[in-house]
Amino acid sequence: MKTLQIFLIGIIILFFCGTNGFAFRCGAGLVSSGDTKARVKIICGQPTAKEKVCEGQQTYPLADKNTKTKKSKKCGDKVEVWYYNCGDNDYIYALTFEDGILKKEDTEGHGKGKSECLGK
Repeated sequence: MKTLQIFLIGIIILFFCGTNGFAFRCGAGLVSSGDTKARVKIICGQPTAKEKVCEGQQTYPLADKNTKTKKSKKCGDKVEVWYYNCGDNDYIYALTFEDGILKKEDTEGHGKGKSECLGK
């Protein structure tokens, strides 16, 4: 019984001591949240595509001189998303940067054609 308790405590400790929640492998390199755009570009190369998007976009009413109400949109946080197409046998990865720092990684469906990811 004591051995089981020690084993379970060990598993719990390993769970909480894990490294970064996500990492994106580029060939032999690895990038993770907190890395700069420059570091990601050096390790992973040029992305397939880039776009700037607004997260947390808010809509609020405005009144003009004739008391007609218009809706106005305000961008919450501007982020830059870099896409890496890793080919037919992998995914398209979206790396999101806020203020030049990598914040998260998502997949955007299956990749198409030849891989444009280093080492894949």
